[in-house]
Amino acid sequence: MNLESLVRPNIWALEPYSCARDEFKGMDAHVFLDANENPYNDPINRYPDPLQEKLKARLAPLKGVRPSQIFLGNGSDEAIDLVYRIFCNPEKDNVVAMAPTYGMYKVCADINNVEYRSVPLSDDWQLDPKALLEATDARTKVIWICSPNNPTGNDIPREVIHEVLTNFEGIVVVDEAYSDFSTNQPFRSVLDKYPNLIVLNTFSKAWASAAIRLGMAFASEEIIALFNKVKYPYNVNLLTQEKACALLSDLGTIDSWMAQIRREKENVLPALYELPIVLKVYPTDANFVLVRVTDANSIYRYLIEKGIVVRNRSRVQLCENCLRITIGTRQENNELLGALRFYK
Repeated sequence: MNLESLVRPNIWALEPYSCARDEFKGMDAHVFLDANENPYNDPINRYPDPLQEKLKARLAPLKGVRPSQIFLGNGSDEAIDLVYRIFCNPEKDNVVAMAPTYGMYKVCADINNVEYRSVPLSDDWQLDPKALLEATDARTKVIWICSPNNPTGNDIPREVIHEVLTNFEGIVVVDEAYSDFSTNQPFRSVLDKYPNLIVLNTFSKAWASAAIRLGMAFASEEIIALFNKVKYPYNVNLLTQEKACALLSDLGTIDSWMAQIRREKENVLPALYELPIVLKVYPTDANFVLVRVTDANSIYRYLIEKGIVVRNRSRVQLCENCLRITIGTRQENNELLGALRFYK
């Protein structure tokens, strides 16, 4: 892969902003008079580590990658936006994605003025790799694949993704935000095999930390260097970095939460099948389930009146009369199922 040919020329030539904390790296400094910081209220008076090196060193062995293969951002959405800003020339290039899928891929395409092409999934939410590749042309820079997919919940078979990676000369982004709930091997394990691969992950789902806004991207050192070149200098704040390090010290609790979610999913899915208002419960490899119902708009409003919020996906391509339901606690799930049993 010729990376330079894929990157926007202005980005390839960009001279990145030099952070104050970059200039003394590796030196023993203890008096900081370089960044116009207030000397009081330690430690939050200081700018955070712009490259989050301590956190990456903790995260790398857990994820099976090198620290230099990790980008950390303000949620996965920052990494998604950076893909467009690095690789896609506005009004010239295009990207290809499956449909339905995570909506931010298109939102970021629209913001960056990049053509967005969608390829419909089959009735059972499977992806045809040939159709996806046929939608590309010489100006296609990126293919987006979400697995497990949002909102459908299912894994995209590994052989399908391998076929796309092998036959597309641009960037392939595999969004694995929900991969911790799946039994499939994550694609970050094959980063060294595919130089055009970017894998996304997040602290928002399995790590139960959506509020700290911490997303991850895994890729080759060369691609990560481009991410770090284009990102804003201090994109991940100190409090987020510290909270993430604390989570990494309590993996047993994370595993316990995930086990409880899996058990609850085993209870919720059969109960949904029994409801007369449910037409189909789609198989899921995530912590949510997509359900086709008799009247999604009416049922959604009814649940809102009961103080229960689910996601109405009826306006999403191929998802007419579908509700996306997150697996909650035992109490939350029972309240949802009880309300649906009394819906008329």
